[in-house]
Amino acid sequence: MAPDRTEPVSGAPGGEASARALRLYSWTDPQVMSLAIIALAAGFAQYSVITSLGDVAKAFGQVTHGTSIAEQAGLSGTVVGLGLAIIRLASLAGLPLASSADRFGRRRMIVGTCAIGLALTALAAASPGYWWFVAIFAFGRPFLSAAAAIAQVGAAEQTSATHRSMGVALVAAGYAVGAGLIAILHGLAGNLIGFRGLFAVAVVPLIALPLIGARVAEPDRYARAAAARTANRPALGTVARPYWRRLGIVAGIGFAVSVVTGPANSFIFFYGQNVLRLSGTTLALMVVSAGVTGLAGLIAGRWTADHWGRRPAASAAMIAVWLSATLAYSGSPTALFVGYLSGIFSGASFAPAAGALVNELFPTSVRASVSGWYVATGVVGAAAGLLTFGTIAGNGNHFLLAGLVTFAVALPAAAMFWLVPETNGREPEELWPDEP
Repeated sequence: MAPDRTEPVSGAPGGEASARALRLYSWTDPQVMSLAIIALAAGFAQYSVITSLGDVAKAFGQVTHGTSIAEQAGLSGTVVGLGLAIIRLASLAGLPLASSADRFGRRRMIVGTCAIGLALTALAAASPGYWWFVAIFAFGRPFLSAAAAIAQVGAAEQTSATHRSMGVALVAAGYAVGAGLIAILHGLAGNLIGFRGLFAVAVVPLIALPLIGARVAEPDRYARAAAARTANRPALGTVARPYWRRLGIVAGIGFAVSVVTGPANSFIFFYGQNVLRLSGTTLALMVVSAGVTGLAGLIAGRWTADHWGRRPAASAAMIAVWLSATLAYSGSPTALFVGYLSGIFSGASFAPAAGALVNELFPTSVRASVSGWYVATGVVGAAAGLLTFGTIAGNGNHFLLAGLVTFAVALPAAAMFWLVPETNGREPEELWPDEP
């Protein structure tokens, strides 16, 4: 393996020739579209716990007319935050699952992990109590996390430099559409079918998965690296020493980003439904509106990633995420609506630049393992954010204070992007010409 470099390799003809010899696709081709649909299924299942959190709390708690979160929602903010933290921490198992794609192939792991995650999500509908619900969903979440992470890797490997940011954006859009669909379904039919019905709907994408999986192709980049590899397959999660510094920076970014997005996303419907007392129709309208801003964010993020560069685009979007998340919890329905929509725009803008950068910084032999580490450190960050935010917010309904304290970590995260080289416009083979 080539040693880590502080700057991209320029004029690496061997890498350029190697990239031209690969079968690469446009972001509109079925090979990439199928990955986006699998990401949609993963987003639909993963986001179900967030959209239905208020219903779960009411079903397994006791609602009264008091002023505390526990009295209004059925369960205390600490209990809810602890349950979410456990579910998030369970995604640590996504590290070995995602890194298995470096050993067993992208296609097999994408389809397999998605299938298991969907099945366990549907099983959570039968939970007899809150902690049973937490446990069952926690078992399924790492499989969904791995499926989404490997889909991003697959999109990056299937596309050329011209289409890569859009391919990554498409997978991110698929995940967001899935999350939006379950949120809309909850807003329109949640009172009718309850959280159990919402989770049972995961059976639908599970049944369709064999048809979708048939269109998922093994990337030529992975096939070439696997053919050139020695008989000893890489250990799960292993990243060679030359890449440790870069991996540490990427992991630090993943941790900090998730400290913000974990509580910002996970408490949003709980806050709107159980604290601000917004109706299901209002929340559904908010989610539908977010679909428009999310699409606009992906388009803007793709443009800035390709024209400004990966680093400045991701850094600017991270700062915008911080500002939006703080606004959303500042105390009024209007602030929630504006903060949520601007946060969706900012998060969508962040996805193409950050997703492309993380995949372009590393060679094929360790790319899925790096993705697994990014997921794992993000899990730890989200759990830390959820516990911090939930504890502060639960002590007197201080949601704004919780946001100010928890979300401040976004500022150093924005600066960390400048510690890695710019990869815009380059193929991975140019950055790592010694890689098969």
